[in-house]
Amino acid sequence: MSAKLETLVNDLARGALVPYLGPGALIGAVDPVTGEAIPADSDSLILAMNDGKPMSKRLMWEFPRAAMNVELKRGRAAVHRFLEATYGQRIWTRAPLHDWLKTLRPAYVVDINRDTQLQESYADVPHTLIRGIARTGGTDYRFRIHSYDGTSYREADQNEVDSGRPILFKPMGSPRPDATYIASDADYVDYITELMGGFAIPAFLKSSRVDRRYLFLGLSLRRDTERMVMSDIIHGAASPAGWALIPEPTDKERRYCESKDIVIVEADIPDLLAVAAQPDALGALLPNHHGIGC
Repeated sequence: MSAKLETLVNDLARGALVPYLGPGALIGAVDPVTGEAIPADSDSLILAMNDGKPMSKRLMWEFPRAAMNVELKRGRAAVHRFLEATYGQRIWTRAPLHDWLKTLRPAYVVDINRDTQLQESYADVPHTLIRGIARTGGTDYRFRIHSYDGTSYREADQNEVDSGRPILFKPMGSPRPDATYIASDADYVDYITELMGGFAIPAFLKSSRVDRRYLFLGLSLRRDTERMVMSDIIHGAASPAGWALIPEPTDKERRYCESKDIVIVEADIPDLLAVAAQPDALGALLPNHHGIGC
């Protein structure tokens, strides 16, 4: 197992794998005062949104479903206020995985979390930020692009993106440079519909993602929503499409990964980081100037 993890570490370091970050990527990030863990996975987000109290069994199944319930009762703005308070206003310590990825600064990262740690890792590096949007007028697309020059963001058209810059793809949004989130069932229905239709990914990314391989980190593949998003984002991947770190995969996850040509590695992020910390594993690290080929 350690040999496989070492191979994944080196492949990630040399740009042969695209990190695809799920909620588990934020394990270890806490409120520096209270020690409370950052809400990231479905259950913790629902509890945080509902003042620490569980919701009904039906609503507890998935955060988008619970967010839809709140939206119907209190309005869409209530869900966005919660996400903004959680990710845009509170301070959290860094997750160990993000600290390690910062040393690599991959040329392309997919992050389905809504926090800012990935963006903070590239705060001194010009990059392109792509975020998903939903249920909005005035555009046929379901994404916004911002160009970062090393100090500030400006909104950009997909035809003017600098192909030499790293690409940070946060399909579920983030609070910076301005707050935009995909959260409720209605958001996901709109976003996934356009994702399947090709309107939620910029043209330059559609072409550059062909034949790429991914390393799925901290991502549970038990819920349909996250599986549908992932399936369309990695469309055109190589064979195998990548490797998923899942320490105790369910039968459902095994069947799904097999159907998507994804190889399961029964390990977790701490196992990967432990291997990455070994001198031998780090010996193959290359300068982080990997082009994405836009």
